[in-house]
Amino acid sequence: MKTFKFEVETPGIRLDKTISDNFPELSRMQVKQLLADGMVLVDEHVHKASYKVKAGESITVKVPAEKPVEIKPKQVDFVVVYQDAHLMVVDKPTDLIVHPSSTSEETTLVHGLLQYLDKDVFTEPLRPGIVHRLDKDTSGLMLVAKTQAVLEKLQADLQARKVKRKYQAIIEGVVPHQTGKIDAPIGRHPKKRHLMSVTAEGKPSITHFRVIKRFSEHTLVECELETGRTHQIRVHMQYIGHPVVGDQTYGFKKRSEAYGQYLHATELSFVHPITAKALTFTSALPTIFVDKLNSIR
Repeated sequence: MKTFKFEVETPGIRLDKTISDNFPELSRMQVKQLLADGMVLVDEHVHKASYKVKAGESITVKVPAEKPVEIKPKQVDFVVVYQDAHLMVVDKPTDLIVHPSSTSEETTLVHGLLQYLDKDVFTEPLRPGIVHRLDKDTSGLMLVAKTQAVLEKLQADLQARKVKRKYQAIIEGVVPHQTGKIDAPIGRHPKKRHLMSVTAEGKPSITHFRVIKRFSEHTLVECELETGRTHQIRVHMQYIGHPVVGDQTYGFKKRSEAYGQYLHATELSFVHPITAKALTFTSALPTIFVDKLNSIR
């Protein structure tokens, strides 16, 4: 059992929403179950999910010890863009977690990948073949290995910045300059340890961006990662005052969106670790993403 305590900083928010905001790694179902089991206390009292928290209240969250996880193949909605005997490129939809954990029973991308690869050939069976992750609410292209040797080679290439990834995002506000480079270290938030933030103690983190189109209150940008830190684009966009639209963790929380966060991995380039062939794949923006752009024109 792990116990976490924090003090309410944003009053008037539902208790379940407050828990989700402070613990983004917990799924909606996990939060619901913790509340139902009385594992969430507000000033030592149990409350319903709809309870509106007050400033200064102390919230205690007790998370049960992790249980062994056994995953089996399931039918999952994602597109296989490319595959051969060594690797795959898939297009992940929004609202889909990449890999399972001992604290969640949600269906994940990995459950669907087990129809294409053998988890037992990997040293981390809960993350078989996962070269790099996308956040639950980030859609787009991901690279997946089919063997441990290929996984290690691709991860080494990723570390050496040989795997190129581009994203498109709708961000808040109008960016005045056409291009930019955000060079700001990212690490754990000094107070909210479950979040990431720009901090002097963080790891070097670099995001390049260019403006694709400006709107009256928003900007469509293309971002290219030079490094690959957790939540990098989302944290960097927040850092420069232009958070990703719909980002409930690092953005304007009261502006919820049906799509989640408007961040899509549009392009993936790498050299095949076996054939040495240079490969580039692209993914069109999802329909609902395009609809959002049309609505803000």
